[in-house]
Amino acid sequence: MYEVFADLHVHIGRSENGKPIKITAAKSLNFANIAKECANRKGISIVGIIDCASPYVIEDIENFLKSGDAYELKDGGIIYKDKVCILLGSEVETSEIGRNGKSGAAHNVCFFPFLEDIKGFSKEMSTHIKNITLSTQRSNVSGYELIDIVEKYNGILIPAHIFTPHKSYYGNCTDSLKDIFKEKYNKIFAVELGLSSDTFLADKISELETKTFLTNSDAHSLPKIAREYNKLEVEDISYKEVLKALKGEDGRKVVANYGLDPKLGKYHRTYCDNCNQAIETKEPVEICPKCGSSKVTFGVFDRIELIKDKKETSSPKGRPPYIYQVPLNFIPGVGGKTIEKLIEHFETEMNILHKLTKDDIEAFAGEKIANNIERARNGNMKVQSGGGGVYGKIK
Repeated sequence: MYEVFADLHVHIGRSENGKPIKITAAKSLNFANIAKECANRKGISIVGIIDCASPYVIEDIENFLKSGDAYELKDGGIIYKDKVCILLGSEVETSEIGRNGKSGAAHNVCFFPFLEDIKGFSKEMSTHIKNITLSTQRSNVSGYELIDIVEKYNGILIPAHIFTPHKSYYGNCTDSLKDIFKEKYNKIFAVELGLSSDTFLADKISELETKTFLTNSDAHSLPKIAREYNKLEVEDISYKEVLKALKGEDGRKVVANYGLDPKLGKYHRTYCDNCNQAIETKEPVEICPKCGSSKVTFGVFDRIELIKDKKETSSPKGRPPYIYQVPLNFIPGVGGKTIEKLIEHFETEMNILHKLTKDDIEAFAGEKIANNIERARNGNMKVQSGGGGVYGKIK
């Protein structure tokens, strides 16, 4: 057994020939560049690319496999240069009957072991989605229905960023995941927390005690890969091993979740669209106490406070620690040129964040940068809460 880092939510901006996939993502985010970024700069051993159901991306994957740099594993997944295992995924937006009978929408990340599986999934989902070539398009199926389609093609379904206000189950669909998945709830064995929440917040909800927590980047650009990630204990890097780790089987497990302080997330607190600022009241509010406006975007922290069913946070036995990790490009004084020099010298971002001593960094980059990186690694930076689509800030 050994430990590896995994980021299981990375988007594709454009196909190799420039076709749009995720409109809001960077053009440089294509299948090959993600593999190279993880191997050469980030130090991520397992990456979930979640736009692989697009026919344009499927074509790119087929060409990628012909290049000789990658091959499919018998246990699932694609290995790139024997360094990175790529999981083939699809993010699907489901149509739900939300709270009070209103329509809701939720995102799900679905992973499949082989290219043939996701090709079959893509073909079937093209009958439920208007434009299968684009990322995360609204489907006409519910999560309850989607899980059967996913399993038909040997895949797994993981509810994505489960608390965010616009496109998630708890955010705008339900007070309980069990109400969505009913008798199929036990088929959900992992959930993604999202940038604006953490284990401490999520474990205020008792029905999540049986679920593995994941922290992923939801990257829309190459530098954003691994702004949140997981440490897994596995025997090798493959789809089968990741599945065992998420289920906690045969000694495989998620060892730790590394994520932003949730205050840095762009939906952490309720946000007044009129005042353009986060509302940091003790109790959740739907009216801005400053200006009286009802035009507010409800925050993740506030939503959890409303639906929690435990008086005190208590994590189940074996819950991995959630470690606040500030990516290099969030740290004050560490700009793009500094990051380039650090990675050129120390090889990967994971080396810098996890393996180097403060003295190692100081000898190369100076005392001020070393101090800032060390404070970030230890979670000792003051944070101003984000909300309403605006990221929090490190003061």
